[in-house]
Amino acid sequence: MDGKGALPFGCVCQIGVVVRDLDQAMRHFESLGIGPFAGAGGTATIVDRRVHGKLAPEVSNRISTTQMGPVQLELVQPVSGRSVQREFLEAHGEGVNHLAFLVEDLDTEVAKMAERGFTVISSGRTLGGSVFAYFDTDGIGGIVFELIQRPSGMGNPLVTT
Repeated sequence: MDGKGALPFGCVCQIGVVVRDLDQAMRHFESLGIGPFAGAGGTATIVDRRVHGKLAPEVSNRISTTQMGPVQLELVQPVSGRSVQREFLEAHGEGVNHLAFLVEDLDTEVAKMAERGFTVISSGRTLGGSVFAYFDTDGIGGIVFELIQRPSGMGNPLVTT
């Protein structure tokens, strides 16, 4: 294969959908045969969360996830603070907000994205040690890219929002 059309980070590992009511959204997707959802709609604990470059400890999102083959579906309900998910909900309503990709070295990939002209709009670290960054890739198509680096040997740490 000549590499044309190859993604710069590998395969999509997660599709993030922003919703107004997480419980209603879980029921909806489960009625379609997608689920069951894990996390029971709890809030994700993020350390050192930054939104548009500023610390944002007040940001809280309820989340729940399910696997769809190799891709995780993440439902996100903004709860408090000015998150990129709340901004998306206010600007576009409910819908697909982000595609996430696993990377080996987040710092290296952030630098590559900066070289391409994209800036980090939100970042942080989970209690499990995964680090993540969302980028301003939504100018066309409305979809944000998220890069996730998980600690070596870690199982499924994709819950980041």
